[in-house]
Amino acid sequence: MNIKRKLHSLVSPKNPNRKVACSNVIIISSGGIGDTILFSLVFSRFEVLVQGNETITILLQKESAKVGFLFGKDVRIISVDFNKLVKTPSYRKDLCQQLFKSNFRLVISSDFLRHPKKDEVLIQACQAPQVLAMSPRTWPKYDSALLKNRALYNSLFESGPIIQDKVLRWTRFADWLTKQSAPPPQITFPPETLPPSAKRTRPTVAFIPFSAVKEKQSPASLFFAIADQIPNDYDIIVSCASGEIFKNPSFRPLLNRANVFLEEANFEQLIPILRGARLVVSVDTAAMHLAVAAGTQTLCLASAAYVGEIIPYAAEITPDNVTFIYTRIECQGCLGNCVLSTERGMFPCVSRILQSEVLDKVQKLLGRNL
Repeated sequence: MNIKRKLHSLVSPKNPNRKVACSNVIIISSGGIGDTILFSLVFSRFEVLVQGNETITILLQKESAKVGFLFGKDVRIISVDFNKLVKTPSYRKDLCQQLFKSNFRLVISSDFLRHPKKDEVLIQACQAPQVLAMSPRTWPKYDSALLKNRALYNSLFESGPIIQDKVLRWTRFADWLTKQSAPPPQITFPPETLPPSAKRTRPTVAFIPFSAVKEKQSPASLFFAIADQIPNDYDIIVSCASGEIFKNPSFRPLLNRANVFLEEANFEQLIPILRGARLVVSVDTAAMHLAVAAGTQTLCLASAAYVGEIIPYAAEITPDNVTFIYTRIECQGCLGNCVLSTERGMFPCVSRILQSEVLDKVQKLLGRNL
């Protein structure tokens, strides 16, 4: 008997083997780091579902748990390696037993895109009396399993079209869950949650040039051109994950400049650094959301893949401190499933970003902060 069938047969919402009453809330949020940063801005809307002395837990995938601090010290974070969940039976069994024994009263899936062999195995393992979610996005490979798994939920929210701003979708979901309507949040961290800005002896511009999807990166030549027009009395920080600069050798000569410094801080350490910068120039990546939410003037060099869903943000949630440059293209909103051939190793919508437009915008944004 496989683990999924065994769980279904041994545990159920009314399983007589439960020794204690169900209590507490868990939100299963299996998006990437960028999604998790954005979800943290809506999270307070979900906290009102906690009753009395209950606690709230968020289950995140392992990489996304790196920004778990954004949910506050009172929120328990469960970090899950989704690859091990699928490939390692002992890991899956231990995790599912942990979730079952936690006796959650309420399970919420915050994901529109759900995987029946990952997210929904964990949802089933909780076997909570109340399980709520959005109706999942269609996924041809798994649609039959997703349809069958609708039986796991007490109720499902119809959140609207596939292409829709994520923060707006979560806001509408929260409205449905709480039966309370509230405007969506700006992409801005509450001021009281922010650390002090890092202090440097010279004004600073931060580059965030790398993406987990290399085809979304603008070329090194563009960042060299930007560096050429930054005033000589400025420092430039190149921010990236540990070792990432060595995976992008075309950028390494930038570090030979006297005013350019490499910064490999983790996300929590990065926020005060970004707050201390006069300008952040970033590709579409998780740290870009941190820069915007931290209130720093940010220029995002984006692909058109997530137009309408993530980048650019919906008008009603976009703060004044962010500017997006991307190439409008017929196939925009492809959600990363590019059907076109790459150009110079980039998605066409990235390759066609005009250097002149970027340099002009950098000059204007820096002029605003001189």
